[in-house]
Amino acid sequence: MIDFFVHSFNTLSHGLLGYAVPFLFVLTIVVFFHELGHFLVARWAGVRVLTFSLGFGPELVGFNDRHGTRWKISAIPLGGYVKFFGDESEASTPSSETLAAMTAEERAGSFHHKKVGPRAAIVAAGPIANFILGALIFAGMALYYGKPSTIARVDGVVVDGAAAAAGFKIGDVVVQIDGKPIESFADMQRIVAMNAGSALAFQVKRDGAVVALTATPALLERKDPFGNSHRVGVLGVEHKSQAGETSTAPVGVGEALKIGVEQVWFIITSTFKFLGSLFVGNGNPNEVSGVLGIAKMSGQAASAGFQFVINLCAVLSVSIGLLNLFPIPLLDGGHLMFYAAEVVRGRPLSERTQEMGFRIGLGLVLMLMVFATYNDILRMAAS
Repeated sequence: MIDFFVHSFNTLSHGLLGYAVPFLFVLTIVVFFHELGHFLVARWAGVRVLTFSLGFGPELVGFNDRHGTRWKISAIPLGGYVKFFGDESEASTPSSETLAAMTAEERAGSFHHKKVGPRAAIVAAGPIANFILGALIFAGMALYYGKPSTIARVDGVVVDGAAAAAGFKIGDVVVQIDGKPIESFADMQRIVAMNAGSALAFQVKRDGAVVALTATPALLERKDPFGNSHRVGVLGVEHKSQAGETSTAPVGVGEALKIGVEQVWFIITSTFKFLGSLFVGNGNPNEVSGVLGIAKMSGQAASAGFQFVINLCAVLSVSIGLLNLFPIPLLDGGHLMFYAAEVVRGRPLSERTQEMGFRIGLGLVLMLMVFATYNDILRMAAS
């Protein structure tokens, strides 16, 4: 038992040191753009911004701009915040006494004295900025690397697999899944992986004719190139690349932006599919990752090359943007939920109700962080 804990400690220590730099690089970019979204829309709406901080806790370095905003880097680099005039805390919670004592001039620049529309726009701007960042990164990668294409041909069918049960044959070429055109074998793998247990409608070319097949991917555990285990949908087909059939076509700006938006949408829909699988009991809650897991992925991406780091940055940006839109008090989605209630009621929720909501939200976020970190430690110690 002692040997196990010593091994676990050594593994975690070595891993964390190797993952720290790429993790902070990725997280800083994602957090900066999230907070920049809040900041820019707040400035546009006439709200005074007191602080733009990367990280929490004591300030390490900073400066004041000509509008009086304090830009700073803080000691705990696990997030960031924008503090508006009228906020009592980094979570943008107000004080009724402070707000009531403001002069007319001060109210003009106060976040909490703005109408619901501008406040909602400011709050939503953070997640939206994350989605835009993700789309732009994916679009930039498409512009730089081009669009790879490998024919989605079936070169082997696993006995007793989902493809065999559906009637797939060697030589079939998949051209559509659920009405979506398939341009490469990787496209097919990606869709199948996220749809374990769901019936998919395939269109395949066979001997010059188009054949319709329906297959339900099986849920199996697979390892990625870094040795991490994932439960994914598997069709049970094999593909063997042949010389000359893999190509990379250049794309224009318009096509690249389309690819970027499609990638963002795929991450969003895949996330909801995963959450849905957890709800019905098909998903694996142990796959939920926290800070340590993201740090590990950052280190693995860095070891594979800068392209993989940038790709992870895009995926993480979209994921964080989506997470922040969940209707949990303390997150951006929680604020938007309060604003929706304000529109329905015709007046804001009471200060006590909002305070209770933030406490519940804090508890939920902390429980999720503890659960995710526990999963991370178990995975890293076992590696």
